[in-house]
Amino acid sequence: MPSATLPELSAQNVLYARARLGEGPLWDGDQQVLYWVDILNHRVHVFEPSSGDDCHWELDDVCSTLALMKRNKLLVAMGNRINSLDLTSGAVETLHTVEFDAPGTRFNDGKCDAQGRFWVGSVSSDSPGKAALYRYDPDGSMHTMETGLTISNGLGWSPDGGTFYLTDSPQRKIFAYRFNGETGEISDRSVIVDFGDEPIEPDGLAIDTDGNLWSALWDGWCVACFSPTGEALGRVKLPVQRPTCPTFGGPNLSTLYVTTASVELSEKDMQQGFYAGDVFAIAVPVPGLPTNRFGG
Repeated sequence: MPSATLPELSAQNVLYARARLGEGPLWDGDQQVLYWVDILNHRVHVFEPSSGDDCHWELDDVCSTLALMKRNKLLVAMGNRINSLDLTSGAVETLHTVEFDAPGTRFNDGKCDAQGRFWVGSVSSDSPGKAALYRYDPDGSMHTMETGLTISNGLGWSPDGGTFYLTDSPQRKIFAYRFNGETGEISDRSVIVDFGDEPIEPDGLAIDTDGNLWSALWDGWCVACFSPTGEALGRVKLPVQRPTCPTFGGPNLSTLYVTTASVELSEKDMQQGFYAGDVFAIAVPVPGLPTNRFGG
């Protein structure tokens, strides 16, 4: 983005979904479809923008985030399990299980790096500081990469692969780390965005090809954009209170899809944000990065 100011952009409602906790949007460029989850309704959705069709699989537990796999499968983080979902049969297979220290902890947001490793955090809202960030490798090994978090959320990588970003929502901060793609190690954490006392929580995150960060602001009625150095570039308003996660999609990756939530909103809140839980699309001036696939 050549200028320091985000141009005026608008959001379009592209899917009347009424999700309780829409999250984890994932673009499949081969199929030109958007996968996403409704965490609390235990559903994995697939939305086809060209037709407007949306269908879903019913699962047996909360499902928080997704990754593309080979052979027509998705990697799905469910509760304390990393599972695969067969998109043809609907069969679910458990690949790895984590025993969390704090009760009520579950997996939350996740993404694959360019080397095909799956990074996924946990949420421990009832036990602040007990959440963590994990790296699940294609060889089946699981590694704890960061601790002391409460809601491990929006993550991503800079276009050159040298920087890793991680959000801790209750801290209202987005962190930047030095990233070693060869070893999968992160180091030298710093705060790149700090929302201070603003009454919002940064949620999901997406990165465009210029390295700008797009953060969905829970209770903020918008998606915010920041430069690679953390400079605020602007915000895109949404007609709903709780945007949850953005991802780039469309034929040229120039559409920012945004999931939203209706959970725990009062009747008055729902009247103000009538489209809570729907999926929105924003035509953006700079395209996003392609989706990485588990296993490369």
